[in-house]
Amino acid sequence: MRAYDIIYKKRNGETLSKKEIEFIVFNYNNGAIPDYQAAAFLMAFFLQKSTDEELFDLTKAMINSGDVLDLSSFHFPTADKHSTGGVGDSTSLIAAPVAASCGICVPMMVGRGLGHTGGTLDKLEAIPGFRGQSDKEEFLGYLKYANAAIIGQTAEIAPVDKKIYALRDATATVESAPLICASIMSKKIAEGAQTLVLDVKTGNGAFMKTFSESKELAQKMIAVGKHFKRNVAALITDMNVPLGGCAGNAVEIKQVVEILKGNLKNDLYDLSLELSAQMIFLSKKTPNLNEALKLAEKQISSGAALEKFREIIKMQGGTPKVLDDPDAVLPKAKESAFVKADRSGYISSMDARSAGLAAMLCGAGREKKEDKIDYSAGVIFHKKTGDYVKEGDLLAELLYNSERNISEARGVLENSYIISDEKPARYKLVKEIIA
Repeated sequence: MRAYDIIYKKRNGETLSKKEIEFIVFNYNNGAIPDYQAAAFLMAFFLQKSTDEELFDLTKAMINSGDVLDLSSFHFPTADKHSTGGVGDSTSLIAAPVAASCGICVPMMVGRGLGHTGGTLDKLEAIPGFRGQSDKEEFLGYLKYANAAIIGQTAEIAPVDKKIYALRDATATVESAPLICASIMSKKIAEGAQTLVLDVKTGNGAFMKTFSESKELAQKMIAVGKHFKRNVAALITDMNVPLGGCAGNAVEIKQVVEILKGNLKNDLYDLSLELSAQMIFLSKKTPNLNEALKLAEKQISSGAALEKFREIIKMQGGTPKVLDDPDAVLPKAKESAFVKADRSGYISSMDARSAGLAAMLCGAGREKKEDKIDYSAGVIFHKKTGDYVKEGDLLAELLYNSERNISEARGVLENSYIISDEKPARYKLVKEIIA
C-alpha cells in the first residue's frame, strides 16, 4: 500500500477503505508520510465528497492515534460540550460548573484562540496561576477531586489531530465539514465523555457562514457521535452578533463571574443555560429538558455553580479570589479608545467577525499560533444589534496597552456597526436543535 495510490484514488472521487484511511493517518502520525503527501490527501478529502463510513473510519483512526480515557470508574454520568468557535463565547466556563454542580463528571478539553475567535484556555489563563496544560494522569486526578476539569488537549489524546490541524491551517483546508467533524469528535470521544453537547455556530463570525453549512456539520457530528454510542445533541446558534457584552480574556472572565453570581443575565447567560440543560437532561439527571433548564437556573441562583467554579480554579492552581473581587486580580489594560454612533437610529446589524478581529488587533488574540496575547486587552460592547442609539452615543470601548494596531482596530469595529431608521427583527439565538 502506498500513500500515492490512496491520494490518487480519493482525488478521483473514489471511496477509501478503512485500511487505506488508517494507513494515511497512522503513518503520518509516526512520520513515515511527509507533510506534502498528507497535505495532498487533505486537499483531496476537502474537494471530494466523503461517505459516512469514510468519516467514521477517519475519526476512529484519529482516536486510535493516542490514548482513549475510560471514565467508567467514576460512577457519575460524564458529559462535555464543544463550540465550533465564535466571538465572546464563554459558555464553557458557565456550562461546565453548572453541570458539574449537578453531579455530572465534566472532562472538558478546550482550545486556544486564533484569528477572530477567542479561546477558552486563553481566558482561563488570564486568572493568575491557572494551569491550563496537564498530562493524562493529572487530568484524571482533577476529575476525581472536583468532578470537573477544563484543560488544553493533552499530548496523549488524539495526537495526530494537532499535526493534521496545523497542516489544514497552512493549506486552506480548514473549512471542510468532514475534516472539522473528525477533528472535533476524535478528541471528544477519546476523552471519555458519554454525553456530548455541540454548539455549532452559524453566521459571519463563524467558520460556517450559512445555516445550511452549519446544519450539515451538525448532522455529521451527530452521526459520528451516535456511531460511537454517545448521547449527543447539537444546537445551531447565531454568530452574526458577538455573545455577551465583551470579547477578550480577562474581560470575559469578569463577565462569567458576574453571571455565576446571578448579577447578570444576557444572551451569553441564556445560551449557557440552554447548553447546560442539554448536558443535564442527556445525563438523565432530569425527566425532561424543561426540568433540566430549571435545575441549571437553580444552580446559578443558589451559588452552587459559582462554588464549583471556585473548586475548579483552585484545583488547577488559579487564585479563587478572582470570584470575590475580579478587578483586584485580573490584569487591566492601561488605555482605552471609543467607538461612537455617527447618527441616531437602531443598530440593525453587527459583524461578529469584525468585532473579533478588533479584539485581536487590540492584543487579545493571535493572528498566528506563535503570537503572544495580552490578557488585559479586548473590546466591551456597550450597544448591540436591536439597540436604539443617539448620535454620539458610546457603541464600544477598545482596551489595549500597545498603540500599534489601534487605528485599524477602531476602523474595523466602527465598520462592524450598521445603524438604520427601522428597528430590526429580533434574531433567534438558538436556530435549531438536532438530536
